[in-house]
Amino acid sequence: MREKKPYTVLTFRSTTDALALERICKAQGIPGRMIPVPREISADCGLAWRITDPEYESWRETLEGLHLTIQEVAHLLL
Repeated sequence: MREKKPYTVLTFRSTTDALALERICKAQGIPGRMIPVPREISADCGLAWRITDPEYESWRETLEGLHLTIQEVAHLLL
């Protein structure tokens, strides 16, 4: 069985915002990847951005400054 690691998961109100965040992160070299929303949380959109907790702390101001509608920021073991 794979060991679970701590991640920060960002959820979105719309698929448009989720895909915009993915495009921006790839262009700016922000680590992470798009995943289906984990069962532990819910979201209007079925997509979420997963990033390790330390990377999120490094990029938090940049991510919050993108003016996208982030519905929830959750810290999970995945």
